[in-house]
Amino acid sequence: MNAPWIVITSIIAVALLYILLPLVTDTFLRFRGKKLPRCPVAGERAVVDLEALRAAITSAFGRVPLKARSCSLWPERKGCAQDCVHLPEIERRGQHDVR
Repeated sequence: MNAPWIVITSIIAVALLYILLPLVTDTFLRFRGKKLPRCPVAGERAVVDLEALRAAITSAFGRVPLKARSCSLWPERKGCAQDCVHLPEIERRGQHDVR
């Protein structure tokens, strides 16, 4: 009697794995590493390290809330609104990555 529930649970788990794993992996790879966006407040380029793991995990549940882990303009501008993480250049892969 328990066998049908095991099969149904396994099918759902595999389906979620094939949907969520690529989404989470793509988000992590897109936001990992240091980025070089232009700071909207200071008007100059800044090296920004994003919380890629947090972005990847939350991407499974909807909109990705980006947050900077570090910025080259800190500590002078620590506590800023982090508007740079919402710029389109952050979302593009490879174009403004710092290696």
